[in-house]
Order: sequence, then C-alpha cells, then structure tokens
Amino acid sequence: MNSETEYSEGLDELASHYKDILGLLGEDPEREGLIKTPMRVAKAMQVLTRGYRMDANKVLTDALFKEDYRQMVIVKDIDFFSLCEHHMLPFYGKAHVAYIPNGYITGLSKIARVVDIFSHRLQVQERMTSQIKECIENTLHPLGVMVVVEARHMCMQMRGVEKQNSVTTTSDFSGAFNQAKTRQEFMNLINSK
Repeated sequence: MNSETEYSEGLDELASHYKDILGLLGEDPEREGLIKTPMRVAKAMQVLTRGYRMDANKVLTDALFKEDYRQMVIVKDIDFFSLCEHHMLPFYGKAHVAYIPNGYITGLSKIARVVDIFSHRLQVQERMTSQIKECIENTLHPLGVMVVVEARHMCMQMRGVEKQNSVTTTSDFSGAFNQAKTRQEFMNLINSK
C-alpha cells in the first residue's frame, strides 16, 4: 500500500472518530502537532488491518504446483506484527510453518503471505495460529500441517503486569504431526541455527 488510492472506504469517517478520541483524551485536536494525526492514524489502522480485505486461500491457490514431494516443507522465522483485539496494542514475533505435501506444493512466499494476512487483523495469538494452520490444511490438503508462533505482547509489557521479557508460544498441528516423532523433527529443525 503505497498511495492513498489503495486505502479503503471509510477513511475520512475513521479519521473523524480519531479526532474525537484525541479530544476525549484531553488533547486539543487543532494543536499544530495533532492536526494531521487523525488521518495518519486512520491510514495506519487500515494498513494494520488490511488482512480483512485479503483472501488467504486464494494466495495459496495462485501458486499451486503439482509435485510428488512428501517430506516436510518448513518456512521458519516469518516476522509478523499484529494487534491484540482486547487492547488494540501490538503483539509481534515469529511464525514457523511446516506442511507435508500430498501431491501439491505452493510457492514458499505464499506461506509467509498467509501469516501476513491473518496477522493483519485484530487478533489473539491462539486464533491466529489456528487460522494459519486451517488455511493451509483446507487449501493444500497436505498430509499434515504444524504452526508454532512466538510473540511478545505490548499489552503485557506496557500495561497490566508490565513484564518486559515474557514470550508467548502457541502451536497447532494436524495429520502427520499428530505423531510425536514428526512434531519433534519439526521442533528440532526450527530451533537449529
């Protein structure tokens, strides 16, 4: 999203609401440093939630290739940023995704795009982890899928318990990854440098 033409409808209305919010917080929305802030925030929020306007299944099928490869495919250390739906504060980290093809593979960058799509929504880490897994499972029909997400949550760092170094890890898996040996192989591979 590089130009203003790529923002969706409702941008002016969203900016108007942010102007009201500034006033409710005790600020003067007409102050020099804040005059353009409502529109900046509105544009930022549309970028940060663009995943609602994207189809993750289509991303995978746009680069679907027949291939008789039946070993683990891993895309690890996929950086992501998301917004916690409870406080609308960022959480960020890395996602690690593996699947075992069943006749079809997808472009490797498409796995990262799936992570981007689900992370660019108001989220909880647990749901995002499952959505990534389910999308790959339902679109590629692989022999198995596993997703591990590691994240730091600003809602825990900036407010509430204010714990700076805590990391939350979630996982979801299906198919061949129901076997402990396969899960362990995945974990060993994502933890290797």
